[in-house]
Amino acid sequence: YICNIHKDNYRLLILSKKIKMIEKLNKAFSKLPGVGAKTAQRFIYHLLERDRPGGLDLAKALNEAMENVKNCERCRTLTEKTVCEICSSTSRDKSQLCIVETPSDIHVIEQSGVYSGKYFVLSGYLSPIDGIGAAELGLDELEGLLTKEKVNEIILATNATIEGEVTAHYIHNLAKKYQIKTTRIAHGIPLGGELEYTDINTIAHALSGRKDYN
Repeated sequence: YICNIHKDNYRLLILSKKIKMIEKLNKAFSKLPGVGAKTAQRFIYHLLERDRPGGLDLAKALNEAMENVKNCERCRTLTEKTVCEICSSTSRDKSQLCIVETPSDIHVIEQSGVYSGKYFVLSGYLSPIDGIGAAELGLDELEGLLTKEKVNEIILATNATIEGEVTAHYIHNLAKKYQIKTTRIAHGIPLGGELEYTDINTIAHALSGRKDYN
């Protein structure tokens, strides 16, 4: 009888440890943007119940990425190399520099297939309230790059938010010091969009950024 009690206690201890591991996993998954506790739970139980090899592959790939992926020394995007492929490419236009907020923005622009210049990643936007200033965005590095390389045009591709506009204005003033032309990507009615379903801020941007019809 005593032996059975010990066995039951041992089973409860093992079960408790498993539950704590699942809770730990849940908290880890929930840190991802757009993933709540319920979604995280679905991920966890799918991997544990149906795809343990996939879970191990995910853990291995994530661990390798955390250890080996770093920031490009020139543009600050994510790369496994010291200098990323775009920065080291001799076929890219060095005279154009597109400023983006995140490495994922580069991926989106590259998919369009219309830009052949180089990039600089801010990894955020100016927000003094949150303690994010010029130093945190690497704007001193950007200025150093402008003094070393022949850049004729800076393309401001920060987001169409208040913070994004403030950041773009700051960089515009920085570029003026070196007599570098600055342009802003257009924000307006999306292709195939209808005015009736477009928000007023987007319409305002579209009107203020209008150009001659050819």
